[in-house]
Amino acid sequence: MGILDNLNDVQRAAVEYISGPSIIIAGAGSGKTRVITYKIAHLINLGENPFNIIALTFTNKAAREMRNRVETLIGGTEARNVWLGTFHSIFARILRVEAERLGFSSNFTIYDTDDSKSLMKAILKDQQLDDKKYKISTVLNRISTAKTNLISHVEYNNNQELMHADSESGRPKTGMLYTFYQERLRKANAMDFDDLLFNTNILFRDFPDILYKYQKRFQYVLVDEYQDTNFAQYLIVKKLAAANENITVVGDDAQSIYAFRGANIQNILNLEKDYPDLKTFKLEQNYRSTQNIVNIANSIINKNKAQFKKTIWTQNEEGDKLKLNATATDNEEGNLVARQIFDIINREKSKPSSIAILYRTNAQSRALEEALRRINIPYKIFGGMSFYKRKEIKDLLAYFRLAVNSKDEEALKRVINYPKRGIGDTTLDKIKIIANEKSLSLYEIITSINQYISLPQATEQKLLNFAVMIKASSIELKTKNAYDMAMQIAKSSGILQLLYEERNDDEGIMRFENVEELLNGIKDFSESQNDEEGSTELRTLPQFMEDIALYTDADEKDKQEGDFVSLMTIHAAKGLEFPYVFIVGLEENLFPSIMALNSREDIEEERRLFYVALTRGEKQVFLSYANTRYKWGNLTVTEPSRFIQELDTNFIDDETGLFEMEKPSEKNDFALERQSWSNLPKAVDISKNLKKLTKTSENKNTNIDEYEKIQVGVEVYHQRFGKGKVQQVDGIGADKKAIVFFANVGNKNLILRYAKLDLME
Repeated sequence: MGILDNLNDVQRAAVEYISGPSIIIAGAGSGKTRVITYKIAHLINLGENPFNIIALTFTNKAAREMRNRVETLIGGTEARNVWLGTFHSIFARILRVEAERLGFSSNFTIYDTDDSKSLMKAILKDQQLDDKKYKISTVLNRISTAKTNLISHVEYNNNQELMHADSESGRPKTGMLYTFYQERLRKANAMDFDDLLFNTNILFRDFPDILYKYQKRFQYVLVDEYQDTNFAQYLIVKKLAAANENITVVGDDAQSIYAFRGANIQNILNLEKDYPDLKTFKLEQNYRSTQNIVNIANSIINKNKAQFKKTIWTQNEEGDKLKLNATATDNEEGNLVARQIFDIINREKSKPSSIAILYRTNAQSRALEEALRRINIPYKIFGGMSFYKRKEIKDLLAYFRLAVNSKDEEALKRVINYPKRGIGDTTLDKIKIIANEKSLSLYEIITSINQYISLPQATEQKLLNFAVMIKASSIELKTKNAYDMAMQIAKSSGILQLLYEERNDDEGIMRFENVEELLNGIKDFSESQNDEEGSTELRTLPQFMEDIALYTDADEKDKQEGDFVSLMTIHAAKGLEFPYVFIVGLEENLFPSIMALNSREDIEEERRLFYVALTRGEKQVFLSYANTRYKWGNLTVTEPSRFIQELDTNFIDDETGLFEMEKPSEKNDFALERQSWSNLPKAVDISKNLKKLTKTSENKNTNIDEYEKIQVGVEVYHQRFGKGKVQQVDGIGADKKAIVFFANVGNKNLILRYAKLDLME
């Protein structure tokens, strides 16, 4: 049996089509990764050279999964010769080879977000600009957007429209900061993440011989998650495929949710304009979810106008209807979700790891965490601090970076006096000033310090000792494996000894253990086999640092192990799947976000985000919203999301009564009453129907018997919430608590002592 016999008809047709451009529209759960990996394997089986195949993804996790699948399909080690990886890793690899054409050396450092922020902070300080006016994240986002659109700092400063926009926003010197930022990066022989794509475009634009070299090498171009590409990525792919147009893109316009990162859905919607003979394949069979989940997801995404029309279907079981719940507050929503999860774990005998809670913003996790913690359900939040962002890890990595690239300014500033070696800020400031004046790196000034600055002999010697230590480490980079080199630097820098001595509390022990874990990881990296004969080649520290520099949040998430409920934003959940999914906070101005109400395009992206959330579920999906939520310390009345109104009620188990209000013939008596209450004209005076209770303050003369009149089914009136009906009563006397349903705000938990309820006659 051939490997293609494992595919359905459409998947097989997409895999077998290898001559010319094609797009594979892969609906959620339709096996897109399966198709792209089978296509790579099929090409190799046909005799194509794997070195001539390039496959681009967005996460290292996806790249590893694809490579492992290809290896399983074809056996041997040929799959390792495919250029398969993330956009950033593949183009960093190309830039390492071609760096000199752009004025960089091949050992350039890749700055992460923290490095970029530190560099911009230093620039603002040098320019004496207010960091409250020029917020670092705002300025860097502006620069990132420019780079994504291939606007250099020179072009930026010559663009009157951009200059005017900066002036209008109160940041007229943003262009100048962009220039200084790029100059400092170049001086440090460094690139940030955006530069990896920006500089690849420059390389292909300005050096036709290099573009031709890679066009000739890559006979087949495959791109995963094409709907998430930005302009810079789109242009690189287009240039690489221009020679022979053997390009295959895989994606789903319905899952395009990263516009805030620069992703452009038009890249996938307008692909036929670039390739008029484009062949289209639609993968419409969902292998992941139940029929009810697939049907409800279809009913939502069909509301969008900008899309490829397709009908996702499944042969899976019908499954349970989606449960819709409403609570009075966000805290009660957390409690409800926690109770439902407790039931799933105990009733279904499911593991916590089979459950995910998805929300629109990270801030929503608080109430959920508290509720889960109260009933001892293990959980983990994704999107918190990455292992590689911890201080002790970044400190040691800074020494590694300096050994690889001594011009790395941010790394040097971080560790020149850590562990403390008597080199103060004043000395460092003097070095910075001279370095800027001479257009030299900090390290270059330090190695010849007596030529530039007059310092006390003791300070001068400390600086030279530091430089000698870095130089000694760099000499052996190519002759020692990554682990031996890392351990040598950890010891010679003094970091290992310092952290060992600081193990006097839990935090100190954790820091030491984190460094130990980093070294363990480097040991594993050093000993891993990666050549065709299966022997271990020398894997060096620069190679390890390249892997770390391109590490993503998705990879951190992939490494998490254990049995726990996963909490994350919907954006972070893309590409994942869970048997049970809870989507919380379905309220207008929260989901859809209040920031996404300005255009149809924004609303449609929010709707795609909801579609992504729904299609993470395999067996059952729970939806919920709160009628009130605290925002900036104020209790705010909310309204259900417009997306709830778009749900097909045939697939919903509505426990809120929301949909019943639209179907009078199917309502129970109380639902009918509730609708009539909500429709009462505001001028109607219902006070004549009220019977006052004895004053329910902390008055010592309170008549306790009055509280006994509050029973299940009794109708009451609250000055703030209006008319309600008692649903549940607990406790005795003035300490009695009641759950009361109010038409406008849903269920409220009230303590009778303070509630000031009036009985309806």
